[in-house]
Amino acid sequence: MNLRPLGQTGLSIAPIVFGGNVFGWTLDQKQSFAVLDAFVAAGFNAIDTADSYSTWVPGNKGGESETIIGAWLKARPGMREKVVLFTKVGSDLKQPGQKGLSERWILEEVDNSLARLGIERIDLYFSHWPDPATPYAETLGAYEKLLRAGKIRAIGASNLDAAQLGEALSVAKAHDLPAYQVLQPEYNLYDRGKFEGPLADLCVASGLGVVTYYSLASGFLSGKYRTPADLGKSKRGEGIGKKYLNPRGQAVLAALDAVAARHGATQAEVALAWLMARPGVTAPIASATTPEQVASFARAAALVLTAEDRAALDATG
Repeated sequence: MNLRPLGQTGLSIAPIVFGGNVFGWTLDQKQSFAVLDAFVAAGFNAIDTADSYSTWVPGNKGGESETIIGAWLKARPGMREKVVLFTKVGSDLKQPGQKGLSERWILEEVDNSLARLGIERIDLYFSHWPDPATPYAETLGAYEKLLRAGKIRAIGASNLDAAQLGEALSVAKAHDLPAYQVLQPEYNLYDRGKFEGPLADLCVASGLGVVTYYSLASGFLSGKYRTPADLGKSKRGEGIGKKYLNPRGQAVLAALDAVAARHGATQAEVALAWLMARPGVTAPIASATTPEQVASFARAAALVLTAEDRAALDATG
C-alpha cells in the first residue's frame, strides 16, 4: 500500500482512513476488532475517532469508540507502532462544561482521550467544531502546551470554512502559535460545495493535509438507495431520501454505474477512488461494518480512474 504524506505533520498514511464512529454504535467490541484487524491486514494504517463518538446512541455518554480502539490496541501487542490515530475534541458531551475549544476543556479532555485509548500520545488531534465563544489564540495556545508536553503530535480542524480556516492560520502566524496542519471537511461526489473553491485552494496553498468525512454520502454513493422503497434498508434511509433522492442524485448514480461497469468495480469503490484522485485530498474517511467491506476499500485504493472516468464524474457537480 502506497503511503501519502499528511500535509506537513510528518505523518504518512494509506489513502483511506477508517471512520471509527461505528464502534460502540453499529458494531460491538468483537465486531470492531474484526474490522480493525482486516483494515490493518489490508495495508491501511490510519484510524479516525472522536471523544463524542457515540453520544447519539441512547445510554452512551461519549468515548465509546475510543475505548474500543484502546481495548483493541491492548489486545494486539505491537499494533500501536503500526497505526496512526486521529481523535477530536470540541463536541458537546451532554454535561455542563464538556464542550467547546477552551484551554480548560482541551487540557482536561485530552487526558481522558489518552486514557480511553490507552496511549501516551495522540498522533493527530482535531478541533471538532468551530467554537465562536473561544478565541483561536486560546485554542492554539492550549495545543501548544500539549505539543510541548508530548501528548499530541500534530493538530487539525474539522468543519471550518475558508474564512474561519484563514483566520485561524493568520492568528497562528501572528502569535507564533502552532497552526492547523490538516483539515477534515465534509466532501464527496455529491456534496462538493463546502470544500471545492476557496477552502480547497487555501488548503493547497497552505500545504494542509485533507481527510474527508461523509465520503460515501451516508451510504448513498454505494448505490443501494435508488428508490423510496430502498430507504428502509437502514436507520439513515429517511434522511438519505430527503437529501439525495432527486434528479442530481440520480445523475450521480448513473455516472457511478457507468464507471463501475467499465472497471468491474462497485459504485462505492469508484466514489472513493474519485476522492483519492481529487486535488488536495490526502485520503477519504470511510467506515466499514464487515471485513468484506474492508476488502472493498483495498480494491478502491488500487483503482485507477481514467481521464474519461474523472471527467464523467466531475460533470455531475
